[in-house]
Amino acid sequence: MPVVIFLGSGNAPAELRLGGDRHNYMSFRYLSCALAALPYERYRDSDNVVARLNLPNMAYPPEERVEVYAHAVRGLFALEPDVEKCLKYLDFIDIYTGLDDNERVDYARRFPREAEKMTSFAERFEQEGIQKGMQQGLQQGLQQGEARVLIRLLTRRFGELPEALRRRIEEADAETLLEWSERVLTAQSLDEVVH
Repeated sequence: MPVVIFLGSGNAPAELRLGGDRHNYMSFRYLSCALAALPYERYRDSDNVVARLNLPNMAYPPEERVEVYAHAVRGLFALEPDVEKCLKYLDFIDIYTGLDDNERVDYARRFPREAEKMTSFAERFEQEGIQKGMQQGLQQGLQQGEARVLIRLLTRRFGELPEALRRRIEEADAETLLEWSERVLTAQSLDEVVH
C-alpha cells in the first residue's frame, strides 16, 4: 500500500501518475497524511519511530521548537538501535527542525543529557568511520603491493605478461594472490600459476 507524506501545506492530488503525454506507466491512489495539520503533542511520546522523526513537520507553536527537537531526538535514540540509521535520521531531524544558533544553545542548556549523547554519538561514529576507512585503505594498499610483487615475479620467470592477466592479478583478492604466489616456485607455465 503506497503511503505519501506531504511535508508542505496545500492541496495534494488524490492520485499520482507516472508517464508522459501519451501513456501512463504507473498510476495509484494513496493514503495521505498532512503532517502540518497534526498536533505534535499527540505524537511526542509515540513508540513509532517514523512519528517521532516527523515531530518537526507537525503543528506546534514556534516557541516550542526546541522541545519538539528534543522529543524527536529522544525518540530516535530510544527506538532505533542501528547506529548508522541514527546518524542519518539525526540529519533529517536537524534539517526539518531548523534550529538557529540560539535555539541550539537553549537545547544544550535545557536538555544537557541528550545534547551530550548526541555529541558523543556523533564523535564515536565519526571515529569508527575514520578507523574503518584506514583499515580498508591499508588492506587495499597491501593487496596492491602483493599484486605488484606477483606480477614482477611472473614477469621475471615467464617474460612479459598479457594485459588481461595483469588486470586479473590486480583485481584478485588477497587469498587468491597468496595462492598464486606459492605456485610461482614450482610452476612450469603461467597457466599452472593462475589456473
